[in-house]
Amino acid sequence: MGTKYWQELLIPYQQAVDEIVLKFNSLKKQYAKIGEYSPIESVYGRVKSVSSILEKIQQYGVEFDTLEETIQDIAGVRIMCQFQEDIQEVVEHIRKRERCDMEIIKTKDYLTESKPSGYKSYHLIIRYPVYSVAGYKDILVEIQIRTLAMNFWSIIEHSLNYKYKQNIPSKVQERLQNAAKAVNEIDREMSSIRGEIQNAQRLFGLKSSSVSSILENIGYLYKLNQGEKAANYEAIFDELFEQEDIIQLILLRKELESQVSLIESEVEK
Repeated sequence: MGTKYWQELLIPYQQAVDEIVLKFNSLKKQYAKIGEYSPIESVYGRVKSVSSILEKIQQYGVEFDTLEETIQDIAGVRIMCQFQEDIQEVVEHIRKRERCDMEIIKTKDYLTESKPSGYKSYHLIIRYPVYSVAGYKDILVEIQIRTLAMNFWSIIEHSLNYKYKQNIPSKVQERLQNAAKAVNEIDREMSSIRGEIQNAQRLFGLKSSSVSSILENIGYLYKLNQGEKAANYEAIFDELFEQEDIIQLILLRKELESQVSLIESEVEK
């Protein structure tokens, strides 16, 4: 198979990855805009290299005419969460999209029962529709959902498997398993203070969105030739921001939004 064959084969896979990553990042931004905690910490995507695909073909004896159904992780998306509880919330988001664009065809729950190596994650194989220059095509995409701690461990394991060609020495395997137990303990400990962390992040989100809205509306007042009013609000904002008074900042945001709306109504008359 030549370069042109692989380029044409992988184009829709890259498109699927790009679109799915964009959709989950958009979901994360929506949480931020409404000042709510997001179960999604970060999202990454990749398409397997031709070299990796050929290795799998050779390893499992895959036929070229069935490789797209047999190798189900050519397109991969990884979603990282802060807490184990967030993983199921992300899974539910995906399940709700089944009638729309993400049909789940297989699940692999390595959270309930980890792999012998200690690997923990939640995997979904979805069928995703892509419209490219070649036309319509359903693409299989593997979505891996895990905590940041799980992801750190899996990156190390992947590097060691690459180094030792899947034959990691027993002493190194033992240390990896011990590290996996430590990671699991970290996740459990973080879950125990999840409420405190989420409250702190929620407050930070409210402060950030309020500050952005206040500055935007003050700037808008200047554009509406309301310089004196804008300057007064600017002085109030500077004082509240210095005091880190989140409640008063939220109230100022609402007042400014009301003022801008009122002025716009008068202008329209």
